[in-house]
Amino acid sequence: MKKYLFIIAFICLSCTINKPQNEAMPGWELEGFVKVDSINPIMKPSDELVFTCPVSKKEVHWEGRNVFNPAAVVKDGKVYLLYRAQDNDMTSRIGLAVSEDGLHFAKQPQPVFFPDNDSLNRYEWKGGVEDPRVVMSPEGKYVMTYTAYDGKTARLCLATSDDLFHWEKHGLVLSQPEYRDTWSKSGAIISRLEGNEVKATKINGKYWMYFGDTDLFIAYSEDLLHWKAARDSESGKMIRVLNPRPGYFDSRLVEPGPFALERDSGILLIYNSSNAADYNDPSLPEFTYSAGQALFSKKDPVRLEQRSARYFIHPDKPYEKTGEVNEVCFVEGLVRFREHWFLYYGTADSRIAVAVK
Repeated sequence: MKKYLFIIAFICLSCTINKPQNEAMPGWELEGFVKVDSINPIMKPSDELVFTCPVSKKEVHWEGRNVFNPAAVVKDGKVYLLYRAQDNDMTSRIGLAVSEDGLHFAKQPQPVFFPDNDSLNRYEWKGGVEDPRVVMSPEGKYVMTYTAYDGKTARLCLATSDDLFHWEKHGLVLSQPEYRDTWSKSGAIISRLEGNEVKATKINGKYWMYFGDTDLFIAYSEDLLHWKAARDSESGKMIRVLNPRPGYFDSRLVEPGPFALERDSGILLIYNSSNAADYNDPSLPEFTYSAGQALFSKKDPVRLEQRSARYFIHPDKPYEKTGEVNEVCFVEGLVRFREHWFLYYGTADSRIAVAVK
């Protein structure tokens, strides 16, 4: 415990996230995250871990190329990180790592979620399974949204688990025929914090999920397994709830970060964004991935109430600026652990880092 407290004290004194110094942030935002520069990146790819792929029948170095974009869960007093790992053929699988302090992680030797010879193979092979986000159901089951990628189209999918190690696939989130071949990804389920557990919560008798990239949409469910996209009553099109903004850090696209968090002030959505080539934020390079925050109504999760004017985290370290994709901080894992918020994010689509509040 003394070692842990020393680390927290040290990072608070020695590191800062680039945040506008002359601009007060509204009280509804989660502010004050500090990058743990003393140990970041906390996870790197490794050639040592080998997995026999059930589809190709070959041994692969399943995280030999990149590790990035993790989800995070607190369980039994530890932080569990479910992270995207790529082999040298660019196939993605989901690995699992465990930490006693939220900073130093021990990887499991095998991926816990991967393309297989099952009914989802046509959606998951050969691109793989990507970018998990995990919450708990009110009954205590883990619910994971993830992206299945066949090499051409990304499709938002869902799986459940009792222990984070063994998963049951439930197929496409947008299962209606008109959406099956539609590009969809990044599902952030509205949840609340109960102690250290993040549990999906109903609003107006339904569960809700923000999803998409470029624009954000919203879906609803009665049981966390079967979802429908919310549609405009007049046009019949999916309802857009968040859009890119010309002249801002999020001028090219927006995409959900971790789960959406129900708070007293409303529903907080931390979101990823990209800076466009034109009509952008001139303080960032073109196509930079940074993160902002948005607040939606607790009574009506479709209604946007507030939105941050500036990014709260962006690439300013060498391992964030250069990698598989340059200039990327992509936030996806968020936990409340030992009275702190831990934010886990992918760096340059190559490594994983952490910031603490």
